[in-house]
Amino acid sequence: MSERLLALETATECCSAALWVDGAVLTRVHHEANAQAEHILPMIEALLAEAGLGRGQIDAVAFGRGPGSFTGLRIAAAVTQGIALAWDRPVLPVSTLAALAAGAWRLHGATRVLTALDARMGEIYWGGWALAAPDGLPRAEVLLEERVTPPAAVRLPAGDGVAVGNGWPLCSGLALDWRPEPAWPLAEDVLRLAVPAHRAGAGLGPEAAQPVYLRDKVAKTRAERAG
Repeated sequence: MSERLLALETATECCSAALWVDGAVLTRVHHEANAQAEHILPMIEALLAEAGLGRGQIDAVAFGRGPGSFTGLRIAAAVTQGIALAWDRPVLPVSTLAALAAGAWRLHGATRVLTALDARMGEIYWGGWALAAPDGLPRAEVLLEERVTPPAAVRLPAGDGVAVGNGWPLCSGLALDWRPEPAWPLAEDVLRLAVPAHRAGAGLGPEAAQPVYLRDKVAKTRAERAG
């Protein structure tokens, strides 16, 4: 039985899309700040053309649901919802931090991963994950719940592993025994986490394409930032 999934990730300045076609993975990546809206749809069209697929010839749409850039998350949610509605397909929300951890598994075989992204305003998004791949596809179990805090509030678990993401350089006062690796969340890792979920029937309706910000407020006023 054919299996075709589309994934997109626009939570950071590294904008990407990926396509799963019966186990083969096709990808597109563009690294440029504030350019997600310009590039994500052409990326998707290019992937479908490369795979020889027409619009609607996919089974589900996965997306990085955050945390991350407010603008980037809204773009991912809107594009995913629009595709799902137009093609009548389910959506698969995937944590952007979990996708970052899955990238460490793909590149380094890491099974314990700390992930952190720069959240601006003196804070980082961070969490911890245990990775396993019983059938060659990763599953990310939560070790530390996703949260947004100042870097000084980060408390690391005992043991060792890999720390990935652009949030860790902000933790200058942290004794980071976990081996740090630079990385960005990518659609191909969103995709690899989404495939097992899709096989398990975890697809949701288009209305579930919603961003996860972690912050209580999408934006703070200038006065609050100064206060």
